[in-house]
Amino acid sequence: MSTRRDRKLSDEERVLWNVIARTASPLKGKRAVEIPEVAKVEAPKAEPMPVKIAAEQSAPAPAKAPKRQYVAHSLDVPTRDKLSKGRLPIEGRVDLHGMTQDEAYSLLYAFLSRAHAGGLRYVLVITGKGNSKGGDGVLKRMVPAWLDTAPFRMLISSQDHAERHHGGSGALYIRIRRRLGA
Repeated sequence: MSTRRDRKLSDEERVLWNVIARTASPLKGKRAVEIPEVAKVEAPKAEPMPVKIAAEQSAPAPAKAPKRQYVAHSLDVPTRDKLSKGRLPIEGRVDLHGMTQDEAYSLLYAFLSRAHAGGLRYVLVITGKGNSKGGDGVLKRMVPAWLDTAPFRMLISSQDHAERHHGGSGALYIRIRRRLGA
C-alpha cells in the first residue's frame, strides 16, 4: 500500500510548489524552511560551427537524406474559431504567471512533453500580459520564442494568440504535433 509520502513530485508539481512556497511567510515563532532549487530542463546547446577552409567549401557535399523539418505555424482560421467558441476542446492548460524564466521553461517543456506523449491535441498556455507600466511581460515575449526552438518544434505544430475569454494576448492556443506512428 502506497502512502502520499511515498509518491515523488513531478517536475511540474515541484515548480508549482516552489513558486507557492516562496510567497508564504512562516507562522509566528517558527523558522522559515529552506526551499531547494528546481531541477531545470536545459535546452540542448548548439555547438559553434567550425570555420571551413576554402578548399573544403568548393568540394561538393555528400548527398544526405533530408532531415524532417518541423516548423510551427499559426493556427488556421476555422480551427482557431472552433477553439474560441468551444467546439474543439482545450484538453490541457498551464499557467506560467509569476514564474521565473527558468521555472517557466522547465514547466512548459514538461507540460508539452506530457501532452504530446498523452496524445492531447489542443492546449492553452497562459503567460500573462506583463506589468502595468505599458511594457510586455517577459514570459509573453519569451514563450513564443521558446516555441520556435528545436526542443519545442518537435512537440507542437502550430500556435496562435487566444481569444479574449481564454486570456487574450496573455495566452496561446497550441496544437500538439501528432506522434509518429500514432
